[in-house]
Formats: sequence, C-alpha cells, structure tokens
Amino acid sequence: MSYCSKCGTQINEGEKYCSKCGNLVAQEADNPKETKGESSEKQNEFVTKIQDFNNTSDTTAAYAVDDVTQNKAMGILAYFGPLVLIPILAAPKSMFARFHSNQGLVLLLADIAYSIINAILTAIFWTISWRLGSIMSTILGLVWILFTVLAIIGIVNAASGRAKELPLIGKIKILK
Repeated sequence: MSYCSKCGTQINEGEKYCSKCGNLVAQEADNPKETKGESSEKQNEFVTKIQDFNNTSDTTAAYAVDDVTQNKAMGILAYFGPLVLIPILAAPKSMFARFHSNQGLVLLLADIAYSIINAILTAIFWTISWRLGSIMSTILGLVWILFTVLAIIGIVNAASGRAKELPLIGKIKILK
C-alpha cells in the first residue's frame, strides 16, 4: 500500500491518480535498478502544475440540483463575451447561472482591460521601432491564449454542472 504524497490518502495498487485530490501517483518501476527518465519527471511536474493552477474552490454543493440542471446552458453562455448579458437578464433568480455570469463578466472585463493596455503598449512600441513593435505585439498577443483557456475551463465547469471558480480571477465578485 502507498499513500498520496499531497494529501496522505491511501492509494490502491494500480491507481494512477489519488481519488481524493487527483494528484498523480508516482509509479515504482518493477525493476529496482530502473529509474524514471528526466522527461517523465518533467511530465509529472507539468501535470502537477496544471492541477494546482485549476485547484480553486468548488461550491457546487451549495446549489440546488434542479437549478443546476435547468441552467447549464445559461452558465455556458456566460463565457462567450457579451453573451454574458443573456444569463444575467434571462435567469436572474438562478444562483447557478448567476455564479457563472459573475465569472464570465469578470473574464470579459479583464479581457477589455487587457485590450486597452495591449493597444497602448503596442502603439508605444511601434513608435519606438517597427521591429520592437512587432516583437512586443506578438508577445503581448500570447496573453489571449490565457483568456481562451480560462473561458474553456469555465465552459467545461458549467457544462458539467460544477460551480467552480476560475483560476486567477475567480475570487472577484461583481454580481451577488
């Protein structure tokens, strides 16, 4: 028997992930002389970092089951930019839709704020040098990937009926 290195839960033989926290369980080699390769260790590190990134509070238990099942579509719509207004206006009494509307609204506002900052910085760099401007606009443009990843995480959470906060921005409350 082995135990999870993260939470201490007992791990059954053959399990790859902890049933309590989802941590990847280190698999020992059959031959004690064999060691894990460096790429395997890096892969385990990467998986752990991704799990830690998305390790946010899950308040699904606080919502009524029928509210969750009836308003999954509204929760999904909340992550499509301006469409966040649809669940805000169409399902104002649904706590589940309101939770995801808040998450989507915070994401939209962060996206708009970053767009303004990105435009200002890109204009400044372009006036200094066209090379610097093109390099910096490419680097600054990569942040859009983060917004896309956060939206996908929100959509997956809403579609699976979970009220789980988004990483980085999930604790901000605009709608009550």
